[in-house]
Amino acid sequence: MFPLTPVAAEVIPDETQASGASFGRSWKFDFEAGEFVLTPTGKIAGAAADAEAWLEWCRKALATERYRHLVYSRLYGHEFESLIGLGLSRAAVESEIARIASETLLADPRTARVGGFVFSWQGEACSFVCSVTSVRDEAGTIEGSVVSL
Repeated sequence: MFPLTPVAAEVIPDETQASGASFGRSWKFDFEAGEFVLTPTGKIAGAAADAEAWLEWCRKALATERYRHLVYSRLYGHEFESLIGLGLSRAAVESEIARIASETLLADPRTARVGGFVFSWQGEACSFVCSVTSVRDEAGTIEGSVVSL
């Protein structure tokens, strides 16, 4: 029943162990509508996995103000509201947006790099786009906006 000679098992490296981060799953969220993606019957449409789940986390973190909701840890979310009323120049606001967004996204161990910020202004509102790269070298683009009265 058992082989007489031992068979060497092939060891496949676990990506979670190599990177130290578990990518997991997340429910898909429609950020424009502000609700989970639903089927026509009203059930949650499905889960995002791996890199897609990580990008969902990044988008949600940049849409959530830090310290506002008790359900989140103190490390989750942004602090863009701290820019309101400071009277900073546009260049200074852009620099602070890049810093705050980077700190927000790098709080997750799945995020390796944040950069490539592009800013556009409409009155006192500043929209931005940045690129994020995971520890698995998977990249995505994240959008956000800040009003700096």
